[in-house]
Amino acid sequence: MRACVDIGGTKVAVSLSSASDAPLAGRISEPTAKEGDNDAVARQILRMVGEACEAQGIDERAIDAVGISSAGPFELRDGMIELATPNICGGIAGPERGLPNTWLTAILEAPLRQRFGRVRIENDAVAALEAERRWGALQGLDHCAYVTWSTGVGVGLCVDGRVLRGKNGNAGHAGHSFTADGDADALCGCGNVGDVEGLAAGNALARRFGRSAADLFAAAQSGEAKALGTIDEACRVVGRLLYNLIVTLDLEGISLGGSVFLNNSELLLPRLQAQIDGRLEALTRKVRLVPAGLGDKVGDYAALALLD
Repeated sequence: MRACVDIGGTKVAVSLSSASDAPLAGRISEPTAKEGDNDAVARQILRMVGEACEAQGIDERAIDAVGISSAGPFELRDGMIELATPNICGGIAGPERGLPNTWLTAILEAPLRQRFGRVRIENDAVAALEAERRWGALQGLDHCAYVTWSTGVGVGLCVDGRVLRGKNGNAGHAGHSFTADGDADALCGCGNVGDVEGLAAGNALARRFGRSAADLFAAAQSGEAKALGTIDEACRVVGRLLYNLIVTLDLEGISLGGSVFLNNSELLLPRLQAQIDGRLEALTRKVRLVPAGLGDKVGDYAALALLD
């Protein structure tokens, strides 16, 4: 049996699978632990795996592998991955971000390896890219990206059929690339002011404009001019990120996921595509943006894709 874990800035989800291509079962989800000691997320996962097994009538000792798709970045300590995730670790940007902890990192891999023999952890966008190439909208593409627009903004990259990972597994953190100066309300959890995530991520929209992302998009869907203007500006920021990825890496296509995008894809997709079409057509011609083929289950299957 395998446990599949999806860690985000908002929630942690755990599912079980009996084989690498088997359907997922017993999914449970709860808000990401952000209080107490900095091993709180690891302890949360250990508890949730036990609860998922109990609910399915499975002996927890049958779990012999755990795949973890997690928001990054990562840091290595004694060869083990810890999370340096801006939307989980409140010590990175400081109290201005409002997270209820002062963690600089969150312990992750070491406690899990003590319980389970085989543990593989990858950045959530990288893992989702693997899932989308295996089962979803990126099948057959050797030059592609997966981009999540959710609590944060993350990217997984594939060039020449090879998934890019980097020295600590942090390749693809393009959500922390700068796009503006002087936007004092655009403080990202990483400490940057004016990067893509600080300007347009789901939690940034709520902080900057005083209304939840859900309320903002509902108003835009109803035709409210102010809300539509805000959405257009967010699409300009994210769309330029997508354009930069395409022209830098000569991509064929990009799959888009994450709660912000998937819950509002009909509104967002044409606006994002418009930021690409007609610009440097030698590189952008026929490059299409598509919704994640795995939809809102991409995070769950991302973890499963790590356990070949």
